[in-house]
Amino acid sequence: MNRIKSVKYAAKGFWILITSENSIIAQVIIGVLMTIFGFIMHISATEWMFQIFSIGLVLVAESLNTGIEKLADFIHPDYHKQIGRVKDISAGAAFFAAIFAVIIGLIIYIPKFT
Repeated sequence: MNRIKSVKYAAKGFWILITSENSIIAQVIIGVLMTIFGFIMHISATEWMFQIFSIGLVLVAESLNTGIEKLADFIHPDYHKQIGRVKDISAGAAFFAAIFAVIIGLIIYIPKFT
C-alpha cells in the first residue's frame, strides 16, 4: 500500500512539473522536438539511447533544480546570500546537464549534415 502511495506522489510531482514549471515545460518541448528530429534523421539505436539519456538527464537535473529552489524559497523567502548561492549551484548542475546534452546532440547530428 505504501508503494502505491509513493507512486501516486511521484506521479503528482511529475504532473506538477510538466504543467506548471516553465523550465520543465521548455525542456519537455525541446525533448519532443529532438525526438521528432531523431525520427526525421533516422538516427541509429545507439544514437537513440544517447539522445533519450540526454533528454532524461536534463529533465531530471531541471526537476531537482526546481525542487531545491522551491525548498530554499520556503526556508528563507527573503533574499539571503547563502540561499542565493545554493540556488545558483543547483541551476549550475542543470546547466551542466544541458551542456552535455547539446554536445551529445552535436555528435549525433553534425555527421548527418556532412
